[in-house]
Amino acid sequence: MASPVLNLDQLRRYAVGRSLFAPTTLTTTLQRLGFVQADPLRAPARAQDLTLRHRVAGYRVGDLEAHYPKLPIEEDFFVNYGFVRRDVHHLMHPRTTRIVWSVARMKQAHEVLAFVREAGVVRPAQVDAHFDHGRVVNWFGGNSKASTQLLDGMHYRGLLRVVRREGGQRLYAVRAHEPSGLDPEAIMDRLVDVIVAKYAPLPAASLGQLVSLLAGGVPQWRQHRQAMLERARLRLPSQIVDGTTWFWPEGENPSSRRHGEEDQVRLLAPFDPVVWDRRRFEQLWGWAYRFEAYTPAAKRVRGHYAMPLLWRDQVIGWANVSAKSGELTPDLGFVNAAPKCKAFAVALDDELHRMAVFLRLKEA
Repeated sequence: MASPVLNLDQLRRYAVGRSLFAPTTLTTTLQRLGFVQADPLRAPARAQDLTLRHRVAGYRVGDLEAHYPKLPIEEDFFVNYGFVRRDVHHLMHPRTTRIVWSVARMKQAHEVLAFVREAGVVRPAQVDAHFDHGRVVNWFGGNSKASTQLLDGMHYRGLLRVVRREGGQRLYAVRAHEPSGLDPEAIMDRLVDVIVAKYAPLPAASLGQLVSLLAGGVPQWRQHRQAMLERARLRLPSQIVDGTTWFWPEGENPSSRRHGEEDQVRLLAPFDPVVWDRRRFEQLWGWAYRFEAYTPAAKRVRGHYAMPLLWRDQVIGWANVSAKSGELTPDLGFVNAAPKCKAFAVALDDELHRMAVFLRLKEA
């Protein structure tokens, strides 16, 4: 039987409905998402917390960091940096990076590894005090401790893992590798499936972009990205809608009527999977959204940390939200005009109340 002919309205409802599923437990949500992008900015909270609050029942700011040591996840690089399911994390290791360490650098790494193995869990300051590696130029052109950069490199290579954070600082332990027993091609396909499960429905160009970004998670297989992409295009369900080929996971039905509209407002993190793909955003909602936190203030159009404002299945505007003296202060903007219906006003008040509870400004 031929697949039903899709349209953009159905794809939009599908994109919203499949990602903003009914709130569940933190463990179940992380299992379902596979990966949550992290960002250090707090405006009004970190991106990982803003992403999880819509999907985890009773979630409060900081819950991910507080529960991290007991969760089946790892801090690691996937298509970008964040929190990845532990089984996915193990699929990406051992990594063979493009930058080969010198003999002297490798010697330092082995010495630090032995130190961490003996200590159990270490802070960067302990490593710096013990080895006194000096200072180096960091990625931003400033100076940082060489030990901190070495620990970052050891973490990325899979020699160390992040045990937890204290005051935002990583604490490290030796990482144990758990081989999957799968061949590289099967592993690569599984990693692509994690991407598609999180960001679907994906335009063909966005699928290609994300497979390209996967080179950061599996640099040892970067030369196989094209083959990885070609296999994905052949095995994933797809359909051409308005001249664009869209992909989604096997077994899902984008035209299902269960992807309906809810009278609900949601303020989304700039990295939320619903809005992460700016190409898809513009195709589904008809306007260009940009993250402007690192744009000079005078050149910003919508604000430092403008969060897309989702009403039903339409992103109709944005909000910059701050918390001052225990009060939530939203600054709203709209692509056109704010909806005049009472349902929107009620839903917006509900969302701002949920945001205040999430930020621990008031009780539920």
